[in-house]
Amino acid sequence: MFKQNVYSQARILALNASYFLKAGGHFVISIKANYIDSTVPAEAIFAQEMKKLQAEQFKPIEQVTLEPFERDHACVVGAYRVPKKQKAAA
Repeated sequence: MFKQNVYSQARILALNASYFLKAGGHFVISIKANYIDSTVPAEAIFAQEMKKLQAEQFKPIEQVTLEPFERDHACVVGAYRVPKKQKAAA
């Protein structure tokens, strides 16, 4: 019987980023869908993890699957706590 992990890969990244990554810093995470839940399609897992990243103040910039080299893997690159741009004074 498969037991789902208490900490998802996105949650582990969020915990580490809160301690070690400054605002505006960049991240790279490799998501292995079968590690999270082997009963759900990989695309659904990737979407779920992207939502978790966004909820933790990550801004994903690019997501690519690692097919055909690694099945059910995706790599995500993005930024953490991106500062909002200031409007120029008129």
